[in-house]
Amino acid sequence: MSALFDVSGKVACVTGASSGLGRAAASLLAASGARVIGVARRAEELAAWRADTQGETACVSANLADRQGLKAVAHAVCTPFGPVDILINAAGINTRQHADEVTEDGWDVTLDLNLAAPFFLAQSLVTGMKAKGWGRIINFASLQSQRAFPNGIAYGASKGGVEQMTRAMAEAWSSHGITANAVAPGFFRTELTGPVFADPALAQRNADQTCVGRNGEPADLDGPLMFFCSPASDYVTGQTLFVDGGFTAK
Repeated sequence: MSALFDVSGKVACVTGASSGLGRAAASLLAASGARVIGVARRAEELAAWRADTQGETACVSANLADRQGLKAVAHAVCTPFGPVDILINAAGINTRQHADEVTEDGWDVTLDLNLAAPFFLAQSLVTGMKAKGWGRIINFASLQSQRAFPNGIAYGASKGGVEQMTRAMAEAWSSHGITANAVAPGFFRTELTGPVFADPALAQRNADQTCVGRNGEPADLDGPLMFFCSPASDYVTGQTLFVDGGFTAK
C-alpha cells in the first residue's frame, strides 16, 4: 500500500512555504522523499524553513502577486532539480476589508496572489509535466469558496474562483496525466488566521461549528495532501476536499 502514496524522487514546488500550511506542506513532502522548492516573498523565513528541514530542498524568493514576474519564477523553480512534478499553490492573502471599504489595491493584490498566481505559475510549469506524462496540481481553496464570511468579499471571490479554476485545470490538462485538485482547510492556526485565533471566544465558536469539536492542526492536512500528490489519486481530478472537521456539513 505504501507505493500508493510514494512521492520519493518527485520534484515539488510549494508556494507560501515560509509559514503556515504552506511551510507544513513543504516539510511534509521533503520528509517523504520529494525534492522540494519552497517559494515565498520572505527570504529569511524561507532560509529558516530550509535549515529546519531534512531532505533535498531549495528556495526561490519572489513576490507572487507580481504577475509579470511569474514566468521568471517558474524558470527559477525548475533550475535546482529540473521540471516540476507536483505544484502546491498555498500562498495567499486576506485583507479582511468590509465590502464598503474594499480598495482597488486590496482587491487587486488579493485576486493576483490567490487566483492569478496559481494559474499562471501552473500554466508555465505544466509544460514539463506534459513531457513526463504525469503531474499533480494542488490548489488551496477555503471555507469561503462556498460560504460568505464577514469582511471577506475579496478573499471569498478569489477562493470561489480557485474552486472553479481547479475544475477547469482538470478539464484542460488531465488528459496529459496531470490531475488538478484543491484542499479547502477549515480554521487552522496560521499567520493568515491570526486575527481569528486572537479572539478565544471566536475560535471556540468556530470549533463548536465543526462536527468533531475542534479547530484544525497542520498535521490534519498531511493525509489529504499525500493523497493528492501521489499515485493514490490517479483517478481523482477536478475535486475540492474540505478538510474542516465537518464545518461545512452543519
